[in-house]
Amino acid sequence: MRRQLYFLGGLISLGLAGLGAVLPIMPTVPFLLVAVFCFARSSPKLQQKILDHPHWGPQVRDWNERRAISRPAKIMAIGAMAIGVGFTFFTLGHPFYLISIAILLIAGTWIATRNE
Repeated sequence: MRRQLYFLGGLISLGLAGLGAVLPIMPTVPFLLVAVFCFARSSPKLQQKILDHPHWGPQVRDWNERRAISRPAKIMAIGAMAIGVGFTFFTLGHPFYLISIAILLIAGTWIATRNE
């Protein structure tokens, strides 16, 4: 039963990662990390498929092995959050854009301080 729940969690995470690959405001790699975690406990074959992926695999392996985020990935993540702040400012206005700024400051600082 536990293995099936991990497998389901991996599939859901993989689906969300797929959405993140095409939607500009949704992340991809964090969902892939969750999928790899779940598949490690339910389907090592699918886990290895993600780790061997030519585009996403290196980022997932860097995080799993060294807790590292590449500089281009940091720039993309922080840049996307900054665009989100601008989008929130122009669409929702005050006070909602302040929440976006807080998220940018907290998450952006955390991302910027990770190993490369």
